[in-house]
Amino acid sequence: MASENHQPLLGLFWMVVTGLCFVGVTALVKVLDGQIPAAEAAFLRYLFGLVFLIPMIPTMLRTRLAPRQWWLSAVRGFVQSFGVILWFFAMSRIPLAEVTAMNYLTPIYVSVLAVLVLGERMAYRRMLAVATAFGGALLILRPGFRELDAGHIAMLGTSLSFSVSYLIAKIQTEEMSPALVVALLSISVTIGLAPFAALDWVWPSPGQTLILLGVACFATAGHYTMTLAFSMAPVTVTQPITFLQLVWSILLGAIFFAEPLDPWVALGGSVIVGALSFITWREAVLKRRVTPSVNATKG
Repeated sequence: MASENHQPLLGLFWMVVTGLCFVGVTALVKVLDGQIPAAEAAFLRYLFGLVFLIPMIPTMLRTRLAPRQWWLSAVRGFVQSFGVILWFFAMSRIPLAEVTAMNYLTPIYVSVLAVLVLGERMAYRRMLAVATAFGGALLILRPGFRELDAGHIAMLGTSLSFSVSYLIAKIQTEEMSPALVVALLSISVTIGLAPFAALDWVWPSPGQTLILLGVACFATAGHYTMTLAFSMAPVTVTQPITFLQLVWSILLGAIFFAEPLDPWVALGGSVIVGALSFITWREAVLKRRVTPSVNATKG
């Protein structure tokens, strides 16, 4: 039997499931249609998600973190909280497909920030791919050719905030287990969102509460299945499958929310995913040349 780290077909399957889970998250948030303030909706989503951390409580109580690790967790929680609020706001303003397509910018921002913050080198091929990705974003936004909504600006902020969060996570995972990193993020974001939620609190109806509980379930399941996918297949295999999220978002938006198909959004999203896939593939090739025995990871 093949080892768990060499099951590409199963890895692809779990990545497809991951995409469905994350599209489910966006669809459920879209159903709320801004009825709950963005900060409150985000807070309740993370609050409900804390239920899934209960099995980790004994491990967390035994863990002793250095002051630097606490500081990194606090900064990441603040940045992630800001990004989540912007994301929930954007979901109430612009079509599903545009939110999904612009969310693909996050790994591109990570690539740029890794150079600026961590001192990583960026070869000219990677620079070209990054420039291409931003060109894809311009195809989606088309400034000067249509009126931009506040939701578009919010999504640019969301992607930048998430990229900073992921960069901090990259530093944290070198010092603690991935499960602990995720747990600390969930707790810090819940705490970080609480004051913003309290500023404009609206008691949700039972139906809205169920929707937010569903968002928490889909999001948690998505992160779990994504971890399974990465453990069974290289990122170079699973990365292109993320494009299906855009396809499903377009279909969901058209069928359930009467959102017209915008070919520029589909084209721009395709360009960004293509650039991201190239960067991922290129990083894996370079990594194999230096350390052939190490599994491919995100660039």
